[in-house]
Amino acid sequence: MTNDDPTLSALHASRRKFLELVDTIRPDLHRYCARMTGSIADGEDVVQDTLARAYYALSQLDELPALRPWLFRIAHHRAIDHLRRYDRRMVESLDVVESLVEAPSSDPEEARATEEAVRAAITRFVELAPAQRSCVVLKDVLGHSIDEIAGLLEMTEPAVKAALHRGRARLRRPSSAAAEPPRPTASPVVTRYAALFNARDWDGVRAMLADDVRLDLVSRLQRAGRRAVGSYFTNYDAAHDWWLVPAWLDRREVLAVLRDRRDRQPGYFVELDLVDHDRICAIRDYRYVAYIAREAAFTLPWTAAAEAVQAEWPPEGDSHNG
Repeated sequence: MTNDDPTLSALHASRRKFLELVDTIRPDLHRYCARMTGSIADGEDVVQDTLARAYYALSQLDELPALRPWLFRIAHHRAIDHLRRYDRRMVESLDVVESLVEAPSSDPEEARATEEAVRAAITRFVELAPAQRSCVVLKDVLGHSIDEIAGLLEMTEPAVKAALHRGRARLRRPSSAAAEPPRPTASPVVTRYAALFNARDWDGVRAMLADDVRLDLVSRLQRAGRRAVGSYFTNYDAAHDWWLVPAWLDRREVLAVLRDRRDRQPGYFVELDLVDHDRICAIRDYRYVAYIAREAAFTLPWTAAAEAVQAEWPPEGDSHNG
């Protein structure tokens, strides 16, 4: 079957239309899922799972549901399944005990809670029980009302208020997690990949790939095998709004992608998976879901050497500034 096949073309058109339909909701879905999972990348996995399930479910519905609450309801259940799959035990049942007494709140208190939740590191949210986590994110980060949250999570309003109060109180206490030791250097493989990529040495990059390498250009396409992945590098060679820098995110080593040499916040990032310690078996590129980096706390190696490399960007003769 080729791209000229009418059935395949119709499926591609249908998928594009669906993605356009949910485009404005996706950033908020990711803000929710990242905090539910405690990880920028895992949150995007849940978003992708949510959209795949929603796309399939739409074909079985007689009419289009209210899109935002419907998608958030799916995302909530997918996030809980994610937590269970990785054996992250729930400290508290999703059916919060309704007899818990809610502390009285005021408008200044609400404003303070919103500010604290928005500023809190994404990893802090995993310290909350799932019901508390959901309620705090939906109320204080995304601005949903109590009755909207009750409908989304299938909880009563008193239960939502109790979970919200307890979750806010927990976020105000110091984190129980031990501080992570700094990661001062990048691994040799990631450093070499970035250097070759930035030099546009595509033969050198391809030499690092495993024969069965998999590419996931998130929300755009997937490919497998060296030959099929080849067009990925061809497309990057034609663009000039990128520069790769080894970095750390959510305790994972990644390649932060700067769109301009003056940037201090990457525009997106790329993940590499290795086999046999030095062969790249998977590339996951978030270029087309740039919202994923808006709240990401990257640890970037802003060394003198890195600054010197940035000073040479864009390449001579290239006036594009991203």
